[in-house]
Amino acid sequence: MRRRTVTSGGLDEVLDGLAPAPPAAREEAPAPSPARDPVELRTEFDFELPRGYVDDEGQVHRSGSMRLATARDELRPQIDLRVKENPAYLSVVLLSQVITQLGTITDVHAGVVERMYATDVAFLQDFYRRINSEGHTHAAVTCPLCHGSFEVDLSGGRLGES
Repeated sequence: MRRRTVTSGGLDEVLDGLAPAPPAAREEAPAPSPARDPVELRTEFDFELPRGYVDDEGQVHRSGSMRLATARDELRPQIDLRVKENPAYLSVVLLSQVITQLGTITDVHAGVVERMYATDVAFLQDFYRRINSEGHTHAAVTCPLCHGSFEVDLSGGRLGES
């Protein structure tokens, strides 16, 4: 293995050549054109449950919001003991991490998701898939008869439909 030695001979000239020119000697550069309009990333999505969560006081909570999942959100349930004992519990833990609000409830934990109706949990699982797969489940298809191209929504017409 050979070692490479670097000397400073000639390095000063190279650095001087890379240094920016003094303000008087600079040519007026055109203003940079704006690239593309920055697209604002939407990270939270509102939903309305088909049935609604009934809390301990009997109040029904139907509207809520869910945020986009992070890698940590997807990894954390894997080390949860409840998920290790019952892999089907993964969706309960995952949903409890990404639901930010449910009606007036702001602390949505696994116990809240456990007490939801199965219809609402299925809706939330579908909603989770839709917002975390680039916000849609559209696919480009070609008609085998007319060879026309168009897009179809694989999850149904409205959120929660299949």
